Amino acid sequence: MDGRLGDYEYALIRAVPRVERGECVNVGVLLYCREAGFLGARTHLDQGRLLALDPVADVTGVRRALRGIEAVCAGGEAAGPAARDSAGQRFRWLTAPRSAVVQPGPVHTGLTADPEAELHHLFDRLVL
Repeated sequence: MDGRLGDYEYALIRAVPRVERGECVNVGVLLYCREAGFLGARTHLDQGRLLALDPVADVTGVRRALRGIEAVCAGGEAAGPAARDSAGQRFRWLTAPRSAVVQPGPVHTGLTADPEAELHHLFDRLVL
């Protein structure tokens, strides 16, 4: 983005092993910056934290869902039908509210000159 500040939107990705209880573990971050044409995700599952909330949580299923989110962000063949959508459309689809074990949190905004660096910063601060 040649050093200029651009708007970005981000959302946490949460694992909610027992939806009825509402307890969650932050497992990733999505970041979209229209000006830079950037859509990225970083994920990490702390299995111990997930199992502390639900000892029988589907760890394999959560990992599969996180890989799917990363694939949709990356685009290309691995994204399946979503590959035809713009980065903005994919971000909106990924952040749409859902009642599932892996779900997005609310969308927040900010300014950055480097969306990739901002994604890493948010990931380190909010997930790890």
